[in-house]
Amino acid sequence: MDFHTEFKPLTVQPQEIEEKSFEIITEELGAHDYTPEQYKVVQRVIHASADFELGRSLVFHPDAVRAGIEAIRSGKPVIADVQMVQVGISKPRLDKFGSEVRVHISDPDVMQEAKRLNTTRAIIATRKASQEDGAIFAIGNAPTALLELIRLVKEGQARPGLIVGVPVGFVSAAESKDELLKLDIPFITNIGRKGGSPVAVATVNAISLMAEQQE
Repeated sequence: MDFHTEFKPLTVQPQEIEEKSFEIITEELGAHDYTPEQYKVVQRVIHASADFELGRSLVFHPDAVRAGIEAIRSGKPVIADVQMVQVGISKPRLDKFGSEVRVHISDPDVMQEAKRLNTTRAIIATRKASQEDGAIFAIGNAPTALLELIRLVKEGQARPGLIVGVPVGFVSAAESKDELLKLDIPFITNIGRKGGSPVAVATVNAISLMAEQQE
C-alpha cells in the first residue's frame, strides 16, 4: 500500500462542500416526520456532528421554529450558557435584526455570587439572564443551567421566547431534557445524553438563516 498517495478532495469550495454534505445527509437520513422548517435544523445539527442518531433524537415544540424566527427578527438576544456557543453563532445574521449573543458565565458578579452561594456559575448566570423576556436561551453545555431555567419558567420568573436545551453529559443532561419536554413553551431539545455546544450553535444558526431568508 502506498501511504504517500495524495488524497484529493472532490471540491475545495465551501458552498459546494456544504451542498454535497446536505445531499448525503438527506440520502442517509431517509424518511422522517419533521416539518420542512424543522428538518433545516436537523440537517444542520447532523452536519455539525456527523451523528445521525443525534439528529433523529431532536424534539420540537410545535411553535419552536416560528418562535425562534420571530425572536430573532424582533431583535431579541440569544443567551448562551458558555462562550463556545457564543463564538459559534453567526453574528452578522443577528446584527441585521439588532440581535446579539450574550453570555454571563464569566461575569464578575456571577462568579462572586456563585462562590458566595456555593453553587455553579451556570445557575447564577441563568438567573441573571432570566430578566430578558422573549430571548432565545441556547444551552449546550450545562444541564444545571437548563434545570434552573425550567424552574424559573415554572415559577413565572422567566419568559423565554425559545429554549434550545441540548446539554451534553452523563450527569443530569438527559434528565434536564426530560423536564424540558414537560413545558408548554417553545423548545428544541433531544433525547438522551448527546448534545453539546456545536448542536446548540447549529440549531440557532439554522433558525437565524431562516429568519434572514424571510426578508
